[in-house]
Amino acid sequence: MTVHFIGAGPGAPDLLTLRGRDLIAASPVCLYAGSLVPQGVLAHCPADARIINTASLSLDEIMAEIAAAHAQGHDIARLHSGDLSVWSAMGEQLRRLRALGIPYDVTPGVPSFAAAAAALGAELTLPGLAQSVVLTRTSGRATAMPATENLAAFAATGATLAIHLSVHVLDKVIADLTPHYGADCPVAVVWRVTWPDERIVRSTLGNLQTAIGTEMERTALILVGRTIAPEDFGESRLYAGDYDRRYRPVGTDPRFPGTAE
Repeated sequence: MTVHFIGAGPGAPDLLTLRGRDLIAASPVCLYAGSLVPQGVLAHCPADARIINTASLSLDEIMAEIAAAHAQGHDIARLHSGDLSVWSAMGEQLRRLRALGIPYDVTPGVPSFAAAAAALGAELTLPGLAQSVVLTRTSGRATAMPATENLAAFAATGATLAIHLSVHVLDKVIADLTPHYGADCPVAVVWRVTWPDERIVRSTLGNLQTAIGTEMERTALILVGRTIAPEDFGESRLYAGDYDRRYRPVGTDPRFPGTAE
């Protein structure tokens, strides 16, 4: 039997992969992070499934539930919000499963930064503006940031920043980023992206505190960079008429002759 770690997406129940949906439907036991995974995702569970909200459980208690289900020969759907590759606390669970000899697999989910970019209608990498996206956060009570990973260092690159779990220290975020991006740099704060109560504030670094006021909640993502509200950027060479590529040879001496078929 297998523990299926499944990224449940940012909030909307239909932003779930087909693989994730099918694994949930086939698992007699489901453990989910109740504070962030919507009830709509649980509708895919079998009618007689054992469904456990892990929001109030410790890691030891979660592993005990998994071990008990495994001993009974049950597949387990373990749901986390967004995608499991970042800030999911999956790593520590996998380490314990390996020690116990319990098999597992991982199904990715739609991450919040991608859902937020979609809500904004934004491409986070634009020619001449930014070709990198940094996923980061500030230090919190549960997990401290390494000394070398700080907003000022990331801002110095000029990359688009997707700052998670940090809206409660917005004044520090603004102070750290403004010297590098400038007060006129576009910013968007997206609360509970894809949920029915989703909220979006677009502003600049200089005006962000005023634009948001006191409406700040922890389930928010801050996107910073020139790609958030671009005024002027180049076009990709990929679709340029004179760009010689494998599936569209151009000129009398194309780089990839005979591959257009």
